[in-house]
Amino acid sequence: MKITNPWLFSILYLAFSPFSSSKISIAAQDKITSSTSLSFNNTLISPRSTFELGFFTLGNSTYLGIWYRRITIQTVVWVANRDTPLSKLTGILRIDGGNLILSDGTTVIWSTNLSKTAVAQPIAKLLDSGNLVLSGEGDINSESFLWQSFDYPSDTLLPGMKFGWNLKAGLNRFLTSWKNDDDPSSGDYNYKMDRNGLAQLLLRFQSQLKYRSGPWNGLRFSGVPDLKPNSVYGFNCESTPDEVYYTYEVLDMSLISRLVLNRTGHIERYIWDLKSNDSIWKLYWWAPKDPCDEYSKCGPYGICNVNSSPVCGCVKGFEPKTPEEWSLGVTSAGCVRKAQLECSGDGFLNLTEMKLPNSLQAFVSSSMSLEECRIECLNSCSCVAYASADIAKGSGCIRWDGDLIDLKQFSYGGQDLYIRVPASEPGHFKGKKTALATILPVISVVLLFFLCGYCYWWKKKKGYKMNERHGDIFNDNETEDSGKGYLMPQNIYHYGRSSLSTI
Repeated sequence: MKITNPWLFSILYLAFSPFSSSKISIAAQDKITSSTSLSFNNTLISPRSTFELGFFTLGNSTYLGIWYRRITIQTVVWVANRDTPLSKLTGILRIDGGNLILSDGTTVIWSTNLSKTAVAQPIAKLLDSGNLVLSGEGDINSESFLWQSFDYPSDTLLPGMKFGWNLKAGLNRFLTSWKNDDDPSSGDYNYKMDRNGLAQLLLRFQSQLKYRSGPWNGLRFSGVPDLKPNSVYGFNCESTPDEVYYTYEVLDMSLISRLVLNRTGHIERYIWDLKSNDSIWKLYWWAPKDPCDEYSKCGPYGICNVNSSPVCGCVKGFEPKTPEEWSLGVTSAGCVRKAQLECSGDGFLNLTEMKLPNSLQAFVSSSMSLEECRIECLNSCSCVAYASADIAKGSGCIRWDGDLIDLKQFSYGGQDLYIRVPASEPGHFKGKKTALATILPVISVVLLFFLCGYCYWWKKKKGYKMNERHGDIFNDNETEDSGKGYLMPQNIYHYGRSSLSTI
């Protein structure tokens, strides 16, 4: 049935929408000032009508939130009072004392909670990025915002949002899942930026670590090789004394994208194609996606590889710590060394296409070269591994002094990891010194070969001249092996190349 009455259409939409209201939105505005407010039957619209701020209800509770305006499925991306819902179908958002305040008419439900500001006439606006900002009139620079919703995410990360730390302000921006589909209150899962060592993203269920992105390596997070800059997305991670954050942007303007931490603990990246008639959110990427994404699936020094059966194996030179449990598929205890390190004579095993270990206790230097990193690690008996901190620039150093945890090997897109092994372990290398030690014997053999050839030539020439003086010159039908010449010595030297071994 075709609905021609717009009021009837609105009533049916609100009745069957999961985000329903008893009142129809009949008015929209572009800002809130000290003399205006946003009531239950009003919404705040961004300049290009990309996002909308207003009230919605779930069950018997009412919330103030932001959702997309231009798409057919109402998708909430931010909730102000997620843990303090309104119990009545009333609500007023106003500016009072330099703060945005949400009340039910008598009681303050939610506030921006700022100390007194120097701005005489603050205003609140909703930007086309989905960011609700409180600022002075005419202030468009994010650095001059008094407050912004981007600093207090719910379960969704939008393009342009900074995910991580503002150390100067003591602010940590992270995602928290909804409790369930009908309850936006804080759930059991959180997704946060870890700024220790190299920046990485950690997913936890309550306090238990469930998934780790791997440290940022200059191009991407090392544990997410399939999510790299392309024609759709651009990614960036910044680490300065004031800030450590990750952000992304959408390069194709015909696409809308969001990253959400859902109630089941999955990080999901969706896209909506404005050119398509499908009118659905399409899943672009998600994590965790395979058994090897489980944190420390194979324990310390255990490597997880989904292309192997079983998926867990030990680094070369290591063996299961608990063989009986390992044979039953219980691999959390990990692996231990077969031979202990010797410190002075140790070398390194090169593992390729790796997700780097947890960098929580790692040492990081952006100024070192990879060779300097190797020397630094080799000179420290406590150092167990090293890698390049920035593969985009081919520089930087990250080294580990503790157990290597949460190792994963990919078929492509990982990076090199150098693990310390004793000299007795075959297939290791020490670096440039070892290369020279291999090349020098080869050069010596080649020089000896030419020396022997020269001696042969010189003695043959000398013998020819002596015989010429005595008239005893070889006839054409005589051979050199008749006892009067010299045979070319047999090449009794042989050598081979040493190679780097991987598991």
